[in-house]
Amino acid sequence: MSAKPQLRLRMRVMVDDTIAVGPGKIALLQALDETRSITAAARALGMSYRRAWTLIDELNRALKEPAVISAAGGSQGGGSELSPSGRQLLELYRGIEAQALAACKPDIQRLLKLLA
Repeated sequence: MSAKPQLRLRMRVMVDDTIAVGPGKIALLQALDETRSITAAARALGMSYRRAWTLIDELNRALKEPAVISAAGGSQGGGSELSPSGRQLLELYRGIEAQALAACKPDIQRLLKLLA
């Protein structure tokens, strides 16, 4: 039995040759919002802490205001959370995806019917 074809949009916002905002960074923001930890978010997505930290740093540098606010570890423990800007970015990105899929639904269905 073969898998049913599914269409996934992979929206990216480029600045020069750098992906300022893309599906990986958005997935990381979403996981971080759920876990409140860069380590746990990275683990949930199957990536290294270093990779997650690098993606967050790239994203924070690309935005006017940082998307992620981190507290240093220590006796109180550390942690990270989305800033208001990060939350807005996540909501806008997911909203654009949903609107694009809804607007293109008839064409997407026709395209999927062409597949075996």
